[in-house]
Amino acid sequence: MATTGEEFTLDTAAELAAEEGGGKEIQGRSPWALAWRRLRRNYVALGSLAVFILVVVACLLGPVYVSHVSHIPPNEVRLGDSVVKNGQKIPVTSQSHTKIVNGVPVVQPGGIPIGAQYGATGGAYILGADEEGRDVMTRLLYGGRNSLFIGVTSAAITTLVAVILALLAGYFGGGTDWVISRFFDLIWAFPVILLGIALGTALSVNGFHHFGINLSGSSLWITVGVVAFVFIPYIGRPLRGQILALRQREFVEAATAQGAGPIRIMFTEVLPNIASTVLVLFTLIIAACILTEVGLSFLGAGVQAPNPSWGTMIEEGQSQLATAPQISLYAGIAIAITVLAINVFGDGLRDALDPRAKVRFEH
Repeated sequence: MATTGEEFTLDTAAELAAEEGGGKEIQGRSPWALAWRRLRRNYVALGSLAVFILVVVACLLGPVYVSHVSHIPPNEVRLGDSVVKNGQKIPVTSQSHTKIVNGVPVVQPGGIPIGAQYGATGGAYILGADEEGRDVMTRLLYGGRNSLFIGVTSAAITTLVAVILALLAGYFGGGTDWVISRFFDLIWAFPVILLGIALGTALSVNGFHHFGINLSGSSLWITVGVVAFVFIPYIGRPLRGQILALRQREFVEAATAQGAGPIRIMFTEVLPNIASTVLVLFTLIIAACILTEVGLSFLGAGVQAPNPSWGTMIEEGQSQLATAPQISLYAGIAIAITVLAINVFGDGLRDALDPRAKVRFEH
């Protein structure tokens, strides 16, 4: 027990608490450890994360599915193909008309594709075919690879650019803040889909050939860049507000008084204090980027044919909803499951990092 003349410190308090608690010294925990403890108790959020990981793994295994199950590449047209089920030969597309080209009969698109063939020989067309005889399951997996790649990559680029711009605007203020804020306002003034359609349509026709970068109009990086660009202010604006408040805090003034430069202060003092907000916004914006890519691809301004994506699959199947709903249905289900899983996990992550936070991503 500390005497009256001894200095009372936090170590002394820990020793006193240890004596009263049976010899166990109290140990502090970092905010990240406390956040992990709260998150692991949220079984709904962890379950949603597991669902999202399963979707990602399934899509990444698309080439394995093609080589061992369907044996049909995602873009291979097989209008004249057929499957054997219960000893019967079933055409992939029925009621298709045949046209003579150079003396050779060629099956033309426009027939009614077959539905799910679970018991067919060979493993192809488990979820049916589209109007061009392509395997729906194969295109669903490869389309998911493209949609997830665009969603996650564009979200990462958006977050990186927005964090840098927000740090510059919030820390330096003045003219720098004015220029960056007007840039945010300019993008914010346009609806996301309309701006994405305008940029996606222009770049899909001409491609991008500037600053030493040469991308064709069909490149997935065109869609990545468009989706990343339109969402910059949706992360940059809330982060700028937080940084403006942190700029006036005592620890920033103390670092400045010790001679720390602006770059060091921004990345060692300010950035760690907004890391939890950045992580939550990054998680939530992945879902928004996936939905935006789906919308742009559905309208013809995103992923270009014949490359598959969940958006292009819905667009290709809209004319066959009455006769072959599987073309659009499974892609829609995959989108709903993926986006819901990400949003639920993002909400759980926000609650774990700061239960009192009111961080929301709105667009």
